[in-house]
Amino acid sequence: MASGNFRTCPTTGFKIHIPAQTLIQTNAVTAIVFLLVGGILGLGMVLTRWQAVHLLNDEWFYRLLTLHGIAMLVAWIIFFEMAVLYFASAIVLSSRLAAPWAGWLQYVLMLGGAALTAVQILLGNADVMFTSYVPLQANHLYYLGIILFAVGAIVGCIVFFATLVVAKTEGTYKGSLPLVTFGAAAAAIIAIATLSHGAIVFIPTWLWAAGIIPMMDAEVYRLLFWGFGHSSQQINVCAMVSVWYLLGTLTVGAKPMNEKVCRTAFVFYILFINIASEHHLLTDPGLSAAHKTWNTGYFMHLAVLASMIHAFSIPGCIEVALRKKGYTRGAFEWLKKAPWGNPGFSALALSLFGFGFLGGITGVVYGTEQVNIIAHNNLRIPGHFHATVVAGTTLAFMGITYYVLPLIFRREVAFPGLAKLQPYIFGIAMYVVSVSMMFAGGFGVSRRSWDMNGVDGPFQVNFGPIVDMALAIMGIAGVVACIGGAMYCIIAVATLLIGKKIEA
Repeated sequence: MASGNFRTCPTTGFKIHIPAQTLIQTNAVTAIVFLLVGGILGLGMVLTRWQAVHLLNDEWFYRLLTLHGIAMLVAWIIFFEMAVLYFASAIVLSSRLAAPWAGWLQYVLMLGGAALTAVQILLGNADVMFTSYVPLQANHLYYLGIILFAVGAIVGCIVFFATLVVAKTEGTYKGSLPLVTFGAAAAAIIAIATLSHGAIVFIPTWLWAAGIIPMMDAEVYRLLFWGFGHSSQQINVCAMVSVWYLLGTLTVGAKPMNEKVCRTAFVFYILFINIASEHHLLTDPGLSAAHKTWNTGYFMHLAVLASMIHAFSIPGCIEVALRKKGYTRGAFEWLKKAPWGNPGFSALALSLFGFGFLGGITGVVYGTEQVNIIAHNNLRIPGHFHATVVAGTTLAFMGITYYVLPLIFRREVAFPGLAKLQPYIFGIAMYVVSVSMMFAGGFGVSRRSWDMNGVDGPFQVNFGPIVDMALAIMGIAGVVACIGGAMYCIIAVATLLIGKKIEA
């Protein structure tokens, strides 16, 4: 049923603002395009670091590694998060979206910025990798693209908060904000702080690259950059956890047992999670030893406490929901009877495990000062963040897509049999990739290195057959993960093109 600029979803009962729906669709589709690009580049990365294949030469390895980081860590994730913010505000609250024109400004700035940055990388004008540390210098248009992208994302967050004000003023919901929206608000608060750091650090760097100012201080750059570079992944954490709660509700009807505790955990994220950025600066001379110790030994663990709260809350509420359905025999009948054939549920479960056990636990260990100084520049760190961002966040976003497609795009999911398999193929393969990376890193294999063993490089280091085996396993699992990612893209595109239209 439609009324003016709204339609009513027959499944959820939400009043869906048509301009908000269009922006959600546009941002989500764009995100999937960047995921596809980043996945193809990721295939090149694993086939190069698999020593027996060694696909790319050194020039193209570092060039495409730069673009892989931008496409996956920034463009795919934040475009999808814009869709999540609009969904969690306008759709969940049955409200109109505040200033749709500003939403389109967000999209144009982000797309233009991402495209400008990608073109400069492919032209060979920005072989500086994701961190872009000075005194390495890219073409000034590379930095301008990142600035435009960051400003666009800030505009999207402002639209989100304005929509919350509209919903409250017009009374489209009663009581407190739903937990999903509350979590999205936490993500948006962290996003504004994070993206502001990005604008602050890249504006003078852009001026330096353009020859307008004479220099850019390397230590100031590193400090400000990691307020953007690492903290951007903390936006993912809040958005991912919000999606977890939403998937729990959509798949089995789960509701948090204590919303106050869950909301407190989100507040801990806002207050403390960005502090974890400092583990990138432990060898920098500008910060005192006491400061580094308090940061990595104490404050960081308050953010860890928040993750532990969610790690117990979400499986707990799923168990309660399934036991209410009658699965009460023994300790684990509820787990056996869970809807494992539902791709939304399997993506939720695999994302929880990948982020919590592989990514979260290793993050606590590797973020501690004494371990981090040893581990930071080897393959253990990429193994850790592939577990958090890929096996965690990306898989959760894939899971919610299987609900967004029918609810927002109003299409039945194409190839449902393939959709049931996709989270398992992608998720388990990413587990193997992450563990293999961490294993090889434990033997000292460096991160972001074109020649994994150094046999053909300047150091002439040979780590032996066990490391070669680990890198081979990483390469094979990387290929399988790319197949799983391609399955997701094919299902999403086929749904939009040939999926059966759902009539209201």
